Amino acid sequence: MERIRMKDLPAENRPYEKCLQAGPKSLSDGELLAVIIRTGSREDTSLALAEKLLALGSPGGGLLGLLHHSLTDLTEIKGIGKVKAIQLLCIGELSRRIWKRKAQERPQTFKHPEDISAYYMEDMRHLEQEEIHAMFFNTKQVMIKELLLARGTVNASVMTPRELLIEALRCRAVSMVLVHNHPSGDTAPSRADILLTRRVKEAGDVIGIQLIDHIIIGDRCYLSFRQQHLL
Repeated sequence: MERIRMKDLPAENRPYEKCLQAGPKSLSDGELLAVIIRTGSREDTSLALAEKLLALGSPGGGLLGLLHHSLTDLTEIKGIGKVKAIQLLCIGELSRRIWKRKAQERPQTFKHPEDISAYYMEDMRHLEQEEIHAMFFNTKQVMIKELLLARGTVNASVMTPRELLIEALRCRAVSMVLVHNHPSGDTAPSRADILLTRRVKEAGDVIGIQLIDHIIIGDRCYLSFRQQHLL
């Protein structure tokens, strides 16, 4: 049986022509990916390859897979070589940076937990390991500096209050916020999260730098220690 080629399809069913006629918003997720992939394989059209990409298993199927899958994951699909896989990984990274840049264009005054969660959400909710960040503020609650403190399990052995407070003193901060993600998507704080928060708060109180919140980022959700009366 002879395989169907893209040029054999009606023009209205070919992603390029459909985009030219009706714009990119008219394309399905698969059609958008087919435009990026450009060419198919001996067995599949670019559109068929795109559908296989969208069906790729957990974590993060569909378009979210572009933020989760590795080079190895992608090249296991017959017809996706290293060049195509790298292009797809770069599309995922571009989407992260676009969302982060959009958030950075907002005023850098963070008075509410939702402001902080919005700033970090798209950058952190797809991560497959924990990261802990610190935000340092002046008296007007304007962010002076943000800092990646550690990657890996969030606990006192990874990040000590001393390291955090040294950075806070260097930038003359008067307050700070901790932010970290839970790759599971569940924002419930662990015992280690609570103990670390308590240690940082106590150390900050000694030198007059207030820990005003600790935000845990989940999948499109967040938890504020202050809102939950855990701080």
